[in-house]
Amino acid sequence: MATLFPSPPKPPQNLSPKLCCSSRRAFAVGNAAASMVSLTLALSLPEISSPSPALSIAEPEAAPPRRPLLTGISSTKSWLQFYGDGFSIRVPPRFEDIMEPEDFSAGLSLYGDKVKPKTFAARFASPDGSEVVSVVIKPSNQLKITFLEAKDIKDLGSLKEAAKIFVPRGANLYSARTIKIREDETIRSYYFYEFGVDDQHVALVAAVNNGKTYIAGATAPQLKWENDGVKLRSAAISLSVL
Repeated sequence: MATLFPSPPKPPQNLSPKLCCSSRRAFAVGNAAASMVSLTLALSLPEISSPSPALSIAEPEAAPPRRPLLTGISSTKSWLQFYGDGFSIRVPPRFEDIMEPEDFSAGLSLYGDKVKPKTFAARFASPDGSEVVSVVIKPSNQLKITFLEAKDIKDLGSLKEAAKIFVPRGANLYSARTIKIREDETIRSYYFYEFGVDDQHVALVAAVNNGKTYIAGATAPQLKWENDGVKLRSAAISLSVL
């Protein structure tokens, strides 16, 4: 897996009309070529690519975050809900849609030429652009070579094994949890990782459905995480696979 930290996000634009509450029609966004996983987050999320056999994760060099993990979240029910291609996610107040216009048309081809995959399925930023919430979608067999269609995140390995896919090399891993959510008559598992890379703090949630891996990540500079970490962590955990 290659780490992915692209250039800083452009200044926020007006909130896209495609951001909607559950009462509006779902907005479809095509496949995403990884980046919030390991997301293109640095200003988004580290970008995700096929895992490398040599990939390793640095042992935590510092004490875990001051706030205990899943107790440090808040309700997101009052936030706007964005519907994408097979997923939904809650968007923090005042965050704006910063998807580039070309991102909406990526994945479409009328003449049979090679389709350019999108980097993001969704991307939102704070008014100053320093805090970003993103979603990418990746075919699961590109993350772990297999002839079988992945139906659950556990098909990519245990929580510890999958960290080699989702956590960038050299990151300080603060916490890792498996979250189980009842959906209809089944229970879906999500993997949660919180880690630091350079001066960025990242909260990442991943889930699998129908052979696709959905990765939501929220990132901010370490200094800003002290004040906004609960909000950003809550946004990442709000990911729901439909």
